[in-house]
Amino acid sequence: MAKYRRGRINDAVAEELAIALGEVREPKVVNNFISITRAEVAPDLKYATVYFSCIGDAKEAAEGLRKCTGMLRHHLATTLNLRITPELNFVKDGSIEHGARIAELLEEIKSDGAKDK
Repeated sequence: MAKYRRGRINDAVAEELAIALGEVREPKVVNNFISITRAEVAPDLKYATVYFSCIGDAKEAAEGLRKCTGMLRHHLATTLNLRITPELNFVKDGSIEHGARIAELLEEIKSDGAKDK
């Protein structure tokens, strides 16, 4: 039951942060087209690791997100009914690039197989 609750909290945090990003005016965030892919909140709700993807410089985007952490935490505190508002740690999500690379390799294998016939 607790795992189910944590999954809902993770989803809610990611969804609310994605909404809050629309209100951010930090140039490093706006210019890099950041999207929140998922969030993982610790069982004690003190910390949350937030995964993001971006079009642009990931280091610059992470720095911009760190600058906006206070505003983003405030948004979470006002919209989610949590006992504790977690501290946010932003991490670049490499799963999209990884998935694209796998798709590229599969396409190469497929085209090599077609050449052999």
